[in-house]
Amino acid sequence: MDLSGKVAIVTGSSSGVGRATAEQLATLGARVVVNFAHSEDAARATVEAITSTGGVAQAVRANVARDVECRALVQAAIDAYGRLDVLVNNAGTTHFIAHGDLDAVTDEVFDDIMAVNVKGTFFCTRAAAPHLRASGAGAVVNVASVAGIAGGGSSIPYGASKAAIINMTKVLARVLGPEVRVNCVAPGFIDGSWLATGLGERYEAARAAAAAAAPLGAVCTPETVADSIVALVRDHTFVTGQTIVVNGGAAVG
Repeated sequence: MDLSGKVAIVTGSSSGVGRATAEQLATLGARVVVNFAHSEDAARATVEAITSTGGVAQAVRANVARDVECRALVQAAIDAYGRLDVLVNNAGTTHFIAHGDLDAVTDEVFDDIMAVNVKGTFFCTRAAAPHLRASGAGAVVNVASVAGIAGGGSSIPYGASKAAIINMTKVLARVLGPEVRVNCVAPGFIDGSWLATGLGERYEAARAAAAAAAPLGAVCTPETVADSIVALVRDHTFVTGQTIVVNGGAAVG
């Protein structure tokens, strides 16, 4: 797919994988909607990074856990650019809870994680679907995690939410084809502030262990995950319903 002039929404794109993806899509000629829920300054910094090199982008606040805001996010893209070709469902959240601490997983924890990660992916895709179909060659890429395959991750609800995204990818690919392709990436350990904050003093040891387990001898970066997301949008035009594991070749499951 030639991305010149196409329009993409990247949810949760104020930092990390979302920002790297937004920047790569813009470099390839797409006009990008940079979505954020809370980090307005970071989202505007992403927009500035894109526009300063000649790209086209705008920031739009929306909490993807709320259907009405997902619909408003999509409408903002249509109002600004008149079309929608690409949706990257990257927005996600978690709570760092040891798997054995079952009592720490409250209703609020479960609801928070599922609302953003699972409902948000569905709500945004549903809102975008008519416009992606109208594009004639629409593409959706969902961001899951190896936690959804191997049963690991920052908490039990987080792993469950990512497994749900992988399943949803298969179903939505059948529902939205042939006009729209729906695929998924499942990254492993991603180097960056999100895990560093969540893991605290355990971060360096966890990163070293993940790198040692990978045949490529390293962990993901936001940019290497974005590489696979963009490839699913631009290059893999006869692939749908699939989940690509991005973890340097480490065994999963």
